[in-house]
Amino acid sequence: MALAGAQRGQGEGHAVGTNNANTPGRIGPGVWVNSRMAPPMSAASPFPAPPSLPRCHALLPCAGTGSRAGAPLPKQYQPVAGRPLVQHTLAALRGVPRLDRIVVVLAPDDAHWPADIDGVQALRRGGATRAETVFNGLRALREAGVPDTDWVLVHDAARCLVTPEEVTALIEACAGDPVGGLLALPLPDTLKDEVDGRVARTIERRHKWLAQTPQMFRLGELLDALSEARATGFEGITDEASAIERTGRRPRLVEGRASNIKVTYPHDFALAEAILRSRT
Repeated sequence: MALAGAQRGQGEGHAVGTNNANTPGRIGPGVWVNSRMAPPMSAASPFPAPPSLPRCHALLPCAGTGSRAGAPLPKQYQPVAGRPLVQHTLAALRGVPRLDRIVVVLAPDDAHWPADIDGVQALRRGGATRAETVFNGLRALREAGVPDTDWVLVHDAARCLVTPEEVTALIEACAGDPVGGLLALPLPDTLKDEVDGRVARTIERRHKWLAQTPQMFRLGELLDALSEARATGFEGITDEASAIERTGRRPRLVEGRASNIKVTYPHDFALAEAILRSRT
């Protein structure tokens, strides 16, 4: 499935949003987009000619099963503060003016994705791993004509507590950087190394950071880095920065907030709900 131009009624797929005066139409099988989040499209191409400044695109891998969450639904669809978790994540990203578009990469057989999220492109090209899902999403952007010099901000769907301000701070810090970077948090706690359930040693925490998302890199460089890692089944690739690091480059660390947790375990849902309700 590619992010290519198509007229309404052609092909099969899932619709996101509605086709009204603000939705110019489908940009590919299984994908709809609201014009508020996407650039105007010409009759010849679904994307305009690249502007002088690189654009920013958000990419959410959303094909996981969330097995560690211990819930009947994939964790991104678990209700938190009255809405599916992923909708809180998307609401934060839609509040970032610098983002040109938001693409969510779903599992091909996802039966839970809603059909009423404005400004979001849904792509059913999820892979067996997070890295493969990101790789597939990046490749779809390139196939659609997005320039390799554009920025892509990859964000965990389960980080529903990220704020527009944090994302904007990352963009501002990395827009002129030769490599790109990621939100991260200086390690605040004492870190222990373990052997057989007992402390083996205490690890020096100076210069240690906890990686978060979004992670912001140029489309071409990130796709090429993941292409190299694909040859070994993405072994050792735990995030986008690790793929970039393998090429010898050093991503910039942009300090984030402790609240930007990745909802993973059952007790994380209660914490996320409490924080979200405190913001209203």
